[in-house]
Amino acid sequence: MPNKKNERGLGCYYADLHIHIGRTASGRPVKITGARTLTLENILHEAAEVKGIDLVGVIDSHVPEVLDELERAMEKHGWREHEGGGVSAGKVTLLLDSEIEVYDDHCHGPIHVLVFLPTVQTMRTFSGWLGKRVKNMSLSSQRIYASGRELQAAAKEQGGWFIPAHAFTPFKSLYGKGVKHSLTEVFDPDWIDAIELGLSADTAMADQIAELHRYPYLTNSDAHSLRKIAREYEEVRLAAPTFAELEKALRGEDGRAIVANYGLNPKLGKYHQTVCERCLAPVAPDVDRCAACGHHRFVKGVFDRLAELKTAERGPKRPPYIYQVPLEFIPGLGSKAYEKLLARFGTEMSVLHEAAEEEIAETVGEKLAQLIVLARSGALHIEAGGGGRYGKVREG
Repeated sequence: MPNKKNERGLGCYYADLHIHIGRTASGRPVKITGARTLTLENILHEAAEVKGIDLVGVIDSHVPEVLDELERAMEKHGWREHEGGGVSAGKVTLLLDSEIEVYDDHCHGPIHVLVFLPTVQTMRTFSGWLGKRVKNMSLSSQRIYASGRELQAAAKEQGGWFIPAHAFTPFKSLYGKGVKHSLTEVFDPDWIDAIELGLSADTAMADQIAELHRYPYLTNSDAHSLRKIAREYEEVRLAAPTFAELEKALRGEDGRAIVANYGLNPKLGKYHQTVCERCLAPVAPDVDRCAACGHHRFVKGVFDRLAELKTAERGPKRPPYIYQVPLEFIPGLGSKAYEKLLARFGTEMSVLHEAAEEEIAETVGEKLAQLIVLARSGALHIEAGGGGRYGKVREG
């Protein structure tokens, strides 16, 4: 990552702040749907050496065994906590965070939220508090038996951030089913630090909701496997890759800022369009039955849900949202070509942002080089996804 600092001592870094633990070092599951290879050490290696990410948010850091494993790794490798928060783990900074499910008396459906904390000790304290309010502390994304505002207060008491996760997806999200109209139905708006967009929405789509104009937007991978790390990420301007510096960036203080959001074209997300629950055929939001199979139940897409919630025509000036097509979505780019690219350019970030088309063509051929360059400009044809099925990139 080109993080050469400017005259104010600020440089640019890539951050992916939502990566799950699949298994602990002992093999115990944490995120049931996460890959077995998604261990703490593998995540840090993948982020630094393969993806080229500078800051990673390790979801599920509240799990006691994960905290124990982190502290052993710190002792083994000589990692240290930054003065400004976060663990310096070689080339990458690890931020401790947790995904929790809120489903209190004010919710209309479950809501997933992210709590970020600055140090191992604050996460241990929060973990102790959380352990009295969830049924299984060893698993990810567990329902908390407390109100949304109580959870917000607990996060703030430890100096943390509170961020609704994948805020618009049909299931387990703030606007998907969690609230009818407004986040104030469940949360204190002053105790929200940012909004995570999720794979099926971009900045312009989210800014149709006026009450979100006050918050910065994050684009994170929500990775359930190593390969999915950095399929979405943000570029941030900081003096150093620390918790405190990133907090300033969220607030836009002292020149720190979110410089750009890199995310999938929303059509590539699994829930962009409304589809039939049974056959996944696209359906209009106002029909009673699927024309393809006659089924009467649908999975409402993010596009149509935001149209229902719309309260604004445009939003505030924001960092650019740059459509990023991960290498794994490029048609015809298999594992051998992927390895050739990494061998020559080092990391995915280098391939996606820095490598010249001629250099890519020398490595994997002109056809793949053209597709990668077209992906940079958002010129690839996208077939929309929905109902839990990803969209697809088409060559023509």
